[in-house]
Amino acid sequence: MFERFTTEARLTVVAAQEEARALHHDWIGTEHLLLALAAQPETASGAVLTRYGLTHDVVTDAVAGHVRGTDLDADALSTLGIDLDAVRSSVEAAFGPGALDSAGRRGHGPGNHIPFTRPAKKVLELSLREAIALKSRSIGDVHLALALLRAGEGLALKVIHDRGVDPLDLRRDLTAALAS
Repeated sequence: MFERFTTEARLTVVAAQEEARALHHDWIGTEHLLLALAAQPETASGAVLTRYGLTHDVVTDAVAGHVRGTDLDADALSTLGIDLDAVRSSVEAAFGPGALDSAGRRGHGPGNHIPFTRPAKKVLELSLREAIALKSRSIGDVHLALALLRAGEGLALKVIHDRGVDPLDLRRDLTAALAS
């Protein structure tokens, strides 16, 4: 399947791995694919994502917020008498800034394999189906973006919904970008 990927699509998959490493994640999820697409505003999919306000910075903040936990998590712990900010500050004072971000995420330096999550694998498979459905000869970055929407699961889709983006509108504009 990867032999049908365009240069942009291959670079997106490689960039997704780099996004996972940068966030100290030991997995490559749909969120990392979305981050990689958003980091390339010069590509067709990146330009469409940017028009919808899904820039790399916005997506990074949204992903970090979901992975770290929500205010609801902090509120729930607070009812038990646990101040999450105090715990985080205490750990960072003892072990250094970002200590909680990298806990348990060692061994994934450059060159080390980071596995794809099941939803991310599904996106890669669906990108081929998108290319076939649109009668494309190769799989490009737009097909990856369309597959993110088609997968119906994963943090990327949650980020898109949370930003108030209608996936059907996004799909329409991505398909139009492919046609132009």
